[in-house]
Amino acid sequence: MPMLDLIFVPVLLIYFSIVTCLFLYGANFFHLTVIALRACRVSPPALIPEVWPRVAVQLPVYNEMYVARRLIDAAARLDYPTDRLEIQVLDDSTDETVAVVEQAVEHWRAQGRDISHVRRPSRQGFKAGALAYGMELTNAEYLAVFDADFIPQPDFLRRTCPVLYADDSLAFVQTRWGHTNRGHSPLTMLQALSIDGHFAIEQYSRWRAGYCFNFNGTAGVWRREALADAGGWNWDTLTEDLDISYRAFLRGWRAAYLRDVEAPAELTASFAAYRRQQHRWARGSLQCAQKHVPAIWKSTVLPLWTKIQATLHLTGYCIHLLMLALCFLYPVLLAVSAQYPSLLSLFGFMAVFNLAGLAPTVLFTSAQQQLNRRWWTMAPLVLLLSLLGAGMMLTTARAAWQSLSQAPGAFERTPKFGLGGQRREWLRLRYELPVDKIVIAEYALCAFNLYTSYTALSHQVWTVALYTAVFGLGLGLTATLTLAQAASRWLQLRGEAPSSIQASAPVAGEP
Repeated sequence: MPMLDLIFVPVLLIYFSIVTCLFLYGANFFHLTVIALRACRVSPPALIPEVWPRVAVQLPVYNEMYVARRLIDAAARLDYPTDRLEIQVLDDSTDETVAVVEQAVEHWRAQGRDISHVRRPSRQGFKAGALAYGMELTNAEYLAVFDADFIPQPDFLRRTCPVLYADDSLAFVQTRWGHTNRGHSPLTMLQALSIDGHFAIEQYSRWRAGYCFNFNGTAGVWRREALADAGGWNWDTLTEDLDISYRAFLRGWRAAYLRDVEAPAELTASFAAYRRQQHRWARGSLQCAQKHVPAIWKSTVLPLWTKIQATLHLTGYCIHLLMLALCFLYPVLLAVSAQYPSLLSLFGFMAVFNLAGLAPTVLFTSAQQQLNRRWWTMAPLVLLLSLLGAGMMLTTARAAWQSLSQAPGAFERTPKFGLGGQRREWLRLRYELPVDKIVIAEYALCAFNLYTSYTALSHQVWTVALYTAVFGLGLGLTATLTLAQAASRWLQLRGEAPSSIQASAPVAGEP
């Protein structure tokens, strides 16, 4: 019996299973988009307290010399009763950031702020460990968290705390991320588009529909009671924010999302850093899926449809794994179709299912419309974002493989450079990361997909030709841009002494 006959049925079954799964994810993107578009613009109920609750603002920092001062200054300027507010700078830094933080803390302490510079004996648990350590040092009822690259607006606490105060069943309040350097580069524009889609559509729709959604690790406020009831901060995954969110929901707590409250933050301008961030998010999300999906389906608290939504949410990065599997299935199917020409008609039938592949495009475009931006001008960026997403499939695959390990992995931060709205030259600054060797595999898979696309064109299988071309171009694009940025940095630093690499930071108290 020919080898193709032996593999025909199992390969076809695998293909149908993968396409069906992709269809379900795509259909759910449509579902969330429709919820956001149909929902009235409302915010959770708020109640102004007679006596404002005590709030601890936690600022976890690790080697962030370019943005630590900016963060501390913004936190110190929060409009909240000073006798009800304390600020903890949870500083695990090992470089000049320590001095930057010390200077800023002393400056604001002299201005009457209740602010402390917290140093731990070890970096155990990374960010989650720092937050847990800080929690032990305060008796505050609410805990607000801001990452180093955020710049909370002065009215942040006055707009979020009343929401928690109005509803004792709420574990946390999450706000929408803004972008201080959206137009800095094509990479930052694409990130802004993606993050807008997550916050304006996904988070908003999950909240409106009563589904589980997550605290995003920053720009939110936790109720101390809920945090403790859910077990506190754990560091057995790389996404401690996603983990604690689902533990709270499984304990019967609810949460609120404020789309109208924006917390500006800096987007990374470095492709190497972006890769690291995506790897950490993917690995942590898949770790949380392994940890929580069984508990979700055993839960007596969550309704069936909420369980389905939670599963799709936690396993979202599996989309990249399914795309990677298609890369290797398409050549086999094309080879089989040469012997079984009738198989070609199935590709046309499955194209109907593949229409769900347009869902992310609709979601990202709708997000811009919801945020009152000129969404019709975003078409080129949305197409580029599709390529960028396809180009990250190997990074996600590696993260998925590592997530199978019992070890949680090291929390590797995403370095920021204090770019703000100006086009600051960051390539000469510290913290830039080395090139990931995975670019070699990306170029190889790029060539493989482009050859498959050429083969599909010769067979007039247009759907396969299109998808493999997108896969190939996406992989080639991300690998090339990563190398190009690294080469640009090398050329700028060539011949310079290490001491010439800029290490300056803004002065305490400056805007």
